[in-house]
Amino acid sequence: MRKLSALIIALSIAIAWLSIYFKDYATHPLSGNSKDVQLIISPGMSFNAVTQKLIESGLIKEKFQWGVFGRLSGATNSIKAGEYSLTTALTPVELLNKLVKGETLQFTLTIIEGWTFKQMWQAVKQHEKITQTVSSPEELLEKLDLNNLHPEGRFYPDTYHFPSGTTDVEFFQRAFKYMLQVLDEEWSKRQKDLPLSSPEEALNLASIIEKETSVEEERTLVAAVFITRLKRGMRLQTDPTVIYGMGESFDGNIKRKDLKADTPYNTYLHKGLPPTPISLPGRSSIAAALMPAESEAVYFVAKGDGTHYFSETYDEHREAVIKYQLNGNKKRYKADNNYQ
Repeated sequence: MRKLSALIIALSIAIAWLSIYFKDYATHPLSGNSKDVQLIISPGMSFNAVTQKLIESGLIKEKFQWGVFGRLSGATNSIKAGEYSLTTALTPVELLNKLVKGETLQFTLTIIEGWTFKQMWQAVKQHEKITQTVSSPEELLEKLDLNNLHPEGRFYPDTYHFPSGTTDVEFFQRAFKYMLQVLDEEWSKRQKDLPLSSPEEALNLASIIEKETSVEEERTLVAAVFITRLKRGMRLQTDPTVIYGMGESFDGNIKRKDLKADTPYNTYLHKGLPPTPISLPGRSSIAAALMPAESEAVYFVAKGDGTHYFSETYDEHREAVIKYQLNGNKKRYKADNNYQ
């Protein structure tokens, strides 16, 4: 009994000593000198492998102490992968907390409103912190279970923050879900009696509005023109759809012959909306498509300063074209019933 009691006492003393020792270890800086360290932890990396990385980076010196502390904490299987910016001024408990919480460096990529899917694809593919896993848009859509969906307009333009190692599929999936969320929110607030039968048609129209104007207060007016035209069965006659249909052949200038080229996206020839969106629209363009201004205008023309002049009649529109685009030269204006 005396030997057992002595053993219990010895164990109690040892446990108490270890508790004090590791509490002291856990709350003191890893080093007396402050040194910044970049650390990358790969997905699936074991605690032993993480420990080796910490030693190689100079964050910790004693493998045994860190190893025991980590296991006593019960957090050895909770360390998150990613890229970290750390310092040797951290205490072991602070370091472990950062690794467990996944306080990784965040990188950004801004997808611009009005970009095409092709531009977004290129931006994602060129980002050095995004892990590339698919080699074509078709493969991406398959990974997202969107095989039968045209990708244009389906991904929300925004500034995205993400850790190093985020995959291209994860990035696109996030932007796709965000677009669904925004579209659903705006569709629920839509005006009554719109000539739009689905959120997809609203997205289609919003993509045109996005390309037609970057002036915030004009979006609902542009939307009103297109909504009125759709209601009256008029052709939309919008240059951005023609340009989209031209693809790589567009050289920066749209010509009269281009307005007569028969593509599915030529809204000078075909009534109604084009077969797919033509850009990635932001929330304000989506909202404008579903809540257009109260206006009787059915025409608008660029004034040359980024804004537009809106007209209710063709005669008024004709005068606006002469004034703002032809420098007042009426002889250069040729009326053409195809563009009314």
